[in-house]
Amino acid sequence: MIFRFAGRLLLFASAGLLVGTAAVRSAAPQDWWAPGDGRTFPAQVDYRNEQGVLRVLLANGPLDTRDHPFFAPPGANGRACVTCHQPADAMSLSVESARERWEATGGRDQLFSAYDGSNCPTLPQGERASHSLLLDHGLIRIQLPWPVTEWNGRAVEPDFTIEVVRDPYGCNSGEEYGPAAGNVSVYRRPRPVANLKYLIATGFAYDPKQGLPLPLDPVSGRPMSGNLMADGRSGTLGDQMRDAAATHLQLLAQMDAGERDRIEEFILRVYAAQQFSSAGGALDAGGAEGGPRKLADSEPGQLGSIGTPLWSEFEAWERISDAERVTLSPEALAFRQSVARGARVFRDKTFLITDSAGINAPIGFGNPVRNSCVFCHNMTMMGNDVAPGQVDLGTTTQPFADPAPHLPLFRITCTGRPHPFYGRVIHTSDPGFALTTGRCADVGKITLQSMRGLAARAPYFSNGSASDLRGVVDYYDRRYDIGYTEQEKQDLVNLMSVL
Repeated sequence: MIFRFAGRLLLFASAGLLVGTAAVRSAAPQDWWAPGDGRTFPAQVDYRNEQGVLRVLLANGPLDTRDHPFFAPPGANGRACVTCHQPADAMSLSVESARERWEATGGRDQLFSAYDGSNCPTLPQGERASHSLLLDHGLIRIQLPWPVTEWNGRAVEPDFTIEVVRDPYGCNSGEEYGPAAGNVSVYRRPRPVANLKYLIATGFAYDPKQGLPLPLDPVSGRPMSGNLMADGRSGTLGDQMRDAAATHLQLLAQMDAGERDRIEEFILRVYAAQQFSSAGGALDAGGAEGGPRKLADSEPGQLGSIGTPLWSEFEAWERISDAERVTLSPEALAFRQSVARGARVFRDKTFLITDSAGINAPIGFGNPVRNSCVFCHNMTMMGNDVAPGQVDLGTTTQPFADPAPHLPLFRITCTGRPHPFYGRVIHTSDPGFALTTGRCADVGKITLQSMRGLAARAPYFSNGSASDLRGVVDYYDRRYDIGYTEQEKQDLVNLMSVL
């Protein structure tokens, strides 16, 4: 079997002859896509990472990226969309890539633009300490208007006040970038722009958690999924591009409709998933159906609980035949069995989900509700939410969030009805969906992330609070007092490493 890396070839003779447990992320300079470098985006390209190999597919063939608006820098800051959506990182941005770029360029890459690639534009640029949130946690600064503006541009009068309790970099308490200046600065991971047909798909015309109809795209009249951005502030790809152009690209004039159409046409063709595991071999071998090809060929928006069960791509590894066992190393056999168990644990291990806004709402499913990971990560083959995924898992809000002294801390005071679970006063590093709706009841809600390509884009959660996949499992285990065994935790980690 031959994998072609950007500029290199690696050979894998069989699933039993592995790349080796020492396989590490490639630091090859050609893995980084610099804005305007004019390369052809291939129909298929593989990138090595710590867990194996990520494959990126471009449906309908290669793309000449010269002068393409996703790849060409349109503004003065020299950035393009590809700056923060790198193919080697499953079209997101890993902290490893940010560090490599810092070291390769001495911090002069466009990625480290003062506007959002530093902790605050007011800090001295070019010093590592001024970019520590990006380099240590993979976080980009997101500047949002205060008071709130909805996704449709309508001003909202919030039913809460916001005070700055902790401000490590002076951004939220300064004259330009905090609430007193009409802004809020929060810090979030870039979301991947791959497998997007699944993120814009709507399984229902209403949100069953809230009992409300989905908002309609004013242009097409179709329901919007609500799964594109961490705080749901953009409901369509066009709105998301306008938002990114005005902020991250710092364009003084918006992209025109033709440029947005070209970007949309490209990103709807991109699929990314792990293709090869350095521990278990090819992920589409032995009856398994891992890798991005099935993503590209399948219909989105299917609810796993009433259709194809989530992660059944690895069901065949539950019953590996004797004839096949002898072709595998003991380590590869054990790993495949662990992945299959992990899929079962993900679907079948139930626990009490408590005090989580967007899940345990009075109109929703009650408090507590007994279910498993698939209650929210429910879309077949992707693990994002068929319904709008704005839920509060506690990752940014006390008392559930991990200590984060590197992030700002806000005190939210509800001026109307108190929050259903936190009460009237809430401490959070990121109010999340409440910064889009203006509702105190939405504090802490963050749009669920898709689960493909995880191995290529650490760290995890919107605020990068989990440095690795084990950190994700440990957080959920603690937050919901699940009681996973060590074997179950490892099985879940192994499952997520091959998605």
